[in-house]
Amino acid sequence: MRNDAQGVQPDAPPATAAPPGSHKDRKGVAADVGASLVVFLVAVPLSLGIAVASGAPLIAGIIAAVVGGIVAGLVGGSMVQVSGPAAGLTIIVADLVATYGWRVTCLITLLAGLVQLVLGAVRIARAALAVSPAVVHGMLAGVGVTIALAQLHVVLGGAPQSSAVANIADLPHQIAHNHSAAVAVGVITIAIMFTWNKLPSFGRLRPAVVPAALVAVGTATVIATVGDWRVETVVLPDSLADAWNGPMLPAAGQWHGIAVAVATVALVASVESLLAGIAVDRLHNGRRIMLNRELFGQGAANTVSGALGGLPVAGVIVRSTANVRAGAHTPRSTILHGVWILLFVALFAHVVELIPMAALAALLVFIGVQMVSIAHLRDLRRHHEASVYLVTLFGVVLLGLMEGVFIGFALAMIVSLRRLTKLTVTTEERHNRVHVTVHGSLTFLGVPRLAHVLRTVPEGSQVDLDLHVDFMDHAAFEAIHAWRVDHERTGGAVDIDEVHERWYARSSTSSAPASKTAPGGLARWWAPWGMRRAPEETPREVNPLGLLTAGAREYHASTADRMRSLMGRLSHGQHPTALFITCADSRVVPNLITSSGPGDLFTVRNVGNLVPRRGTPGDVSVGAAVEYAVNVLRVPSIVVCGHSHCGAMKALLEKAHQEPGDERTSNMCRWLANGHESLVRAGEESGALAGLPAAEALRRLAQANVEEQLGNLMGYPVVRERVESGDLELSGMYYDLETARVHLLDTATGEFRPVQGVQDVGDPVPHPRPGADGGQLLEESSPGASSRSSC
Repeated sequence: MRNDAQGVQPDAPPATAAPPGSHKDRKGVAADVGASLVVFLVAVPLSLGIAVASGAPLIAGIIAAVVGGIVAGLVGGSMVQVSGPAAGLTIIVADLVATYGWRVTCLITLLAGLVQLVLGAVRIARAALAVSPAVVHGMLAGVGVTIALAQLHVVLGGAPQSSAVANIADLPHQIAHNHSAAVAVGVITIAIMFTWNKLPSFGRLRPAVVPAALVAVGTATVIATVGDWRVETVVLPDSLADAWNGPMLPAAGQWHGIAVAVATVALVASVESLLAGIAVDRLHNGRRIMLNRELFGQGAANTVSGALGGLPVAGVIVRSTANVRAGAHTPRSTILHGVWILLFVALFAHVVELIPMAALAALLVFIGVQMVSIAHLRDLRRHHEASVYLVTLFGVVLLGLMEGVFIGFALAMIVSLRRLTKLTVTTEERHNRVHVTVHGSLTFLGVPRLAHVLRTVPEGSQVDLDLHVDFMDHAAFEAIHAWRVDHERTGGAVDIDEVHERWYARSSTSSAPASKTAPGGLARWWAPWGMRRAPEETPREVNPLGLLTAGAREYHASTADRMRSLMGRLSHGQHPTALFITCADSRVVPNLITSSGPGDLFTVRNVGNLVPRRGTPGDVSVGAAVEYAVNVLRVPSIVVCGHSHCGAMKALLEKAHQEPGDERTSNMCRWLANGHESLVRAGEESGALAGLPAAEALRRLAQANVEEQLGNLMGYPVVRERVESGDLELSGMYYDLETARVHLLDTATGEFRPVQGVQDVGDPVPHPRPGADGGQLLEESSPGASSRSSC
């Protein structure tokens, strides 16, 4: 199945195509036709306005709208995205027209389209998404402000200046001295644009259904025409032959600049189209955008548009959103909207020529202001990238498009580098020792901070240095090593404990890894403490409390933060899936062999995973746990899990429960007496276990013991009642230490069968919890026989 643009499956699978002529197909066609008319009404004034702002012939905006609709709709990979002249390219095109002239700009558009075709063919579309959204949105906002400042002068009856700064400086003069009819046209247009979508509905009459741009420009045109106002209006070519104003080769010395311009147009148009396509995908449940195909379609549209004398084409979020909200389902609506534009201009050109230029300028002022999205700024602020957005915006306005984008991109890289190399250094004094903890990536950027903290450590002190780092470069290693040597020279001691990859140790003796290493994650929890020491290390005297403390410290450092929200929810109550009765053997870890987490298992562990028969004198803790789990927690399952090489089963075979024992083992022997019936079930008294290898005899006894304890559970009334009512299920499990495989009891045959892996049966595994990561042990423990006293 094809993934969507984000690499995940869409929330709703695309509907299967309806047979041609069916009711569903006719309904879809009607919806697409209706949507295409809405988009057509939005696109005509916008295309003319963008052409005005770009300094291009007005017909170039119409050509781009027609080509963007028909060509990009036919070839592109989006179901509902509408392509056409884009406001985000306005400054680039205006600069190109001023520098090279219109016909060379058409050549640049054509060549940029060919570049996009190649990029789409080599399937590189996803690479365009590597540009930070903060830079893209900041660029568009800067373009919007620049457009609004320039066109505001046109609305006020004047002419735009050469730069945004000049437009700002000249704005007071324009406001004070220009009060022509054009101002009235512009004010009417802007007022309607701001208020139209806020008007309430009157029964079935909903003003918002009619595009605000159409109403604003149409009203201003009618008023100016009826009032016979002297304002400049749209001028279109008299014929199609006059309309063509296609590409032309530049002068010989301009090719270097042309190459840069082609790359710029191709990159900006591609990124804007792909980001717009992904954004529009959130508004519909159809097929997700195919990025490479969409890029190929944009390239085809730009190639044709440039050849016909049109503006550059890109996917446009405003028209695409209108398309979706109008009910579009397929690219038919995009294609048809281009057809309607072509027919309208061909048949009703005289109507278009009534539109005042001031109305189009006012429309662009409104669009430019709308391009500064407060919602985007809030979203980026939550992700701590508002500074990139604002710097890019002001850079584009004050310095120019390419300069602003370059500065914004550089700042985004610096912000990312700072995050990736973030370093936290903390110190704590306890028990006459200084504990220094370092978290993050240790690079030369963090050396000053680390060195400052290390210099505060008192001379001659005992220091524990914990390195929770995923990277350490040479500068960081040198800083730590030099400090350690100096500190030990003054009589101090430094004990370095590396929680993840052994960066410091490997840098000292051989070579460190070439790149960042992921934290140890769960693999560190799976491995026993003794396996975490590197092979070359000399074993130190074991300090049990120290090991537990170090383990708790590691848990706080690497896991506690990720567990906090989960445990916060579980703190209000528990709803375990199973009562899990297993042996106290340290080699059996229930949550590990069942891949379960906090709150999943209500676990009872004892020597030999025994369940004394109800009424047996002595320890009643198991019975209490059974009653609590079944009566109070209402668990739906009880599992009894035995294991191989069990010390308790070995003690049973050796008749430890029949020996009087001294006071050091009397409790153990009395407890093991609860397993005597397991010996009977295994056939020990009949000699069935005699002559068998020790490991095989232990296996048979351990498995018989599981079956016996399941029978003992049925002696508890609360268990029997819920089992007979079908509300509780009893299961037997056996864990083989040598193979690390789990076996389940087949009640039909009485045999334990190994659980097949996912690769064997193809069944899905449970989804991992957020933040969980896997790992693999570096060593395997060899099974060893337990002594009788270990049970």
